[in-house]
Amino acid sequence: MTFLIPIINAIYYILVILIFARFILSWIRPDPYHPTWGPITRFVYQATEPLLAPIRRLLPATGGLDFSPMILLFGLYFIRSLLYGILF
Repeated sequence: MTFLIPIINAIYYILVILIFARFILSWIRPDPYHPTWGPITRFVYQATEPLLAPIRRLLPATGGLDFSPMILLFGLYFIRSLLYGILF
């Protein structure tokens, strides 16, 4: 079962990097049709939107602030800790 720990860590860290990339891209707002940044922006948004959209639907409106990435990061950390507890 110890072979699962590196896989869980890899998935966790990839998702964390994608969420932070989306956070930064939301501030920068690059052109989605730019030849270099467009595909990267579209990939980051397409990879994270299925995880963030259900959280956004559950949260009340907070005046333009989006807390769904923070809640997703806490949830991912909780799931990873839970999986560690099951595996050990």
